[in-house]
Amino acid sequence: MSATPTPTRDLLMFVVFAAAVLTMPMWLAPIGAGYPDLLQKFAIYGLFATGFNLLFGLTGYLSFGHAAFLGVGSYTAVWTFKLLGMNPIPAAIMAIAASGIFAVAIGFVSLRRSGIYFSILTLAFAQMSYNLAYSVLTPITNGETGLRVLRSDPRLFDAAGQGDGPLVSTLFGIEMSGYPGFYFCAVLLIIGFFIAQRIFRSPFGTMLRAVKSNQNRMNYTGLNPRPYTLAAFVISGMYAGLAGALLCITDPLAGAERMQWTASGEVVLMTILGGMGTLLGPILGAGLIKYFENIFSAFNEQTLHRIFGFLPDFLETPVVAITSLFVGEGWQLTLGVLFMLIVIFLPGGIMEGFSRIGRMFRRSSGAKGSHQTAPAE
Repeated sequence: MSATPTPTRDLLMFVVFAAAVLTMPMWLAPIGAGYPDLLQKFAIYGLFATGFNLLFGLTGYLSFGHAAFLGVGSYTAVWTFKLLGMNPIPAAIMAIAASGIFAVAIGFVSLRRSGIYFSILTLAFAQMSYNLAYSVLTPITNGETGLRVLRSDPRLFDAAGQGDGPLVSTLFGIEMSGYPGFYFCAVLLIIGFFIAQRIFRSPFGTMLRAVKSNQNRMNYTGLNPRPYTLAAFVISGMYAGLAGALLCITDPLAGAERMQWTASGEVVLMTILGGMGTLLGPILGAGLIKYFENIFSAFNEQTLHRIFGFLPDFLETPVVAITSLFVGEGWQLTLGVLFMLIVIFLPGGIMEGFSRIGRMFRRSSGAKGSHQTAPAE
């Protein structure tokens, strides 16, 4: 039997999660993932997946268009840099606001339908957004070249706007690159996790679960589910917009490729892989996919020969030949196999696996306890 959520348990989960995120450079270093660029991706895409899970995990509405909000947040952040200065706080706030407004417009139309029709509508909106950014709105987005901050930009409140240093976002004189950039993203991930946790435990979260379980029954009782689903859609879009802004805060460049359908599909995989409807699952799924993308994709035959060098030559060569199919350019094959196995054997994702292990240990400890307290005959 799973543990019932209580304020104490939630506080303990939050504290452990915050400590784990802030210490990632230490405990991820042994597996080669302790460098800043990858840590930033862990935090940013963890935030993206957390927001997506508020919609998909709680209401069951599967959006294939969340990359549109990621792109809107990115473009808004870069334009804020260009007009106001390189401070990341206004860029993040403006990105959240712009993506929220955009989500209201898309959600108002898309949520008139449910199921596969909703998914297709969101996909259509995302592809329209991508095409607009790529070719139609080039004065705003700079098309396929991408939008970047230039020295000729106004940057009205940037005291060092005309300096000779690199054009990177700066907070209190600290450049948001490397480990400082990671910790900025990490703090926002922790805040985003806390908000998601509060939503999960709130009456609003209960209403969203009711939408997922039986929307028709809600209609029969006189409750209109659309305001709740629209609110969840907008909140989820704002999370995505903030993630897009963080991508530009750590690297001030926005491109239309962030709006492609593949980016929307990626966050779906992250959520399902980790465990939809759970708090930690989407973050674990995001971390796993980004680890595969950045670590496994870097393996080559030379690396594999180093790893399997302890084998005899007649074994080393075929082992390297077979393994090379699953790493390097073939890393997606490994991810696909892993995803297939999890969907077949753990439909609830990685978190279901943890739950099963926990139940197994509880049963084992319970059996030992009952054996020890049994009366002697």
